[in-house]
Amino acid sequence: MVLNIESTTEESDWRTKLGKMSVPDCIASDSILSSCLNTLVSGGKVSSDIGIDLMRHDSLSALCTLSDMIKKSRYDNHVFFNQNLHVNTTNICTLSCRFCAFRKGSRHPDAYALSPRDFVDRIEPYYGTIDEVHSVGGLHPDWTVEHYVELYSTIKEAYPDVHIKSLTAIEIIHIANRSGISVKEALVKMSGAGLDSIPGGGAEILVDSVRDRICRGKESSAEYLEVHSIAHNLGIPTNCTMLFGTVETLEDRVEHLVKLRQQQDESNGFQCFVPYPFLPDRSRLPEAQLASSSEVVRMIAVSRIMLDNIPHIKAYRMNFGDHLASLCLTAGADDIDGTVGHEEIMHEAGSRTSVETGSNELVRIIASTGSVAIKRNSIYSEFSVFKEDEYNISELLPVLNN
Repeated sequence: MVLNIESTTEESDWRTKLGKMSVPDCIASDSILSSCLNTLVSGGKVSSDIGIDLMRHDSLSALCTLSDMIKKSRYDNHVFFNQNLHVNTTNICTLSCRFCAFRKGSRHPDAYALSPRDFVDRIEPYYGTIDEVHSVGGLHPDWTVEHYVELYSTIKEAYPDVHIKSLTAIEIIHIANRSGISVKEALVKMSGAGLDSIPGGGAEILVDSVRDRICRGKESSAEYLEVHSIAHNLGIPTNCTMLFGTVETLEDRVEHLVKLRQQQDESNGFQCFVPYPFLPDRSRLPEAQLASSSEVVRMIAVSRIMLDNIPHIKAYRMNFGDHLASLCLTAGADDIDGTVGHEEIMHEAGSRTSVETGSNELVRIIASTGSVAIKRNSIYSEFSVFKEDEYNISELLPVLNN
């Protein structure tokens, strides 16, 4: 049974709630973690230098305890998911980023480009069980803004209640350039045709020396942030991401977080931060360092501590896998993404996560961490809570406590 609830949004004064929480000894006795706690309670921001200390902190358990406190000060024991479907527009791309296993040249035998009608046909089997379609793709050499206007209007005509979350920053820049118009003009046209929000992919690491090594020719760090700023100022909500575990340093990761935080202070349109590790299969980046499972958990925890002004942190299970994603729900993440239905980019890179996981299975994953599963819409404004007693939670493994 699904119960409707009016709201489960972030506590209006989460810092006050955080300050009233009982402080475990592992935090009270640690000068770095207690300093972070006091900074956040007093309305401040954790500095870059402290962020580096957190990346190197010798107690992952204590770090996760603090990040989980922050998450619970915002959302109590709730974890969010949605019912969505991924459909990629094309894998043809004029760029050739070294980390990307999805991209194909136009003459490759596996290259494809969906027409608007093809795209709508992909949605049809899932209609009635999803409320969002998530769509990104390559930089098609021929498509202009008119193609995307036709695409979004065709989707909305067939499925007017489906939220369209689509395009990365570099796609938007490419579409604008191909069309001879500004990014703002392109976004106005596409939002008018049905584009509802932007997923935020393509941030990689927002340090240009790193970008030059892994995705030369892509937009700069400043351009990525500018596209999102324009979208925010137009009232289009976006997410933001990080690809870590390639060639970046810990300092680069912290700089990335600080740049996102600064942009959020200015334009206040990021809904969710989605960090995910590089998956190495079939890429051209042999020097990648690769992130361990503990690094993934640490990245989630540090993100929750540093990004005080971005509401949600997502444990993206298409990349992490269900088991690691569930661990991240005890380390500061409050969202596990959705049902997905179909996914290519992470799976081309080596993901083995099932794309057939339904809402009931997601609820079980969330409940296994001792959390309450909350079905959300794409912009975190409508919610339903799933009752745990409807699922045989006793069959799951015990909750892992930090």
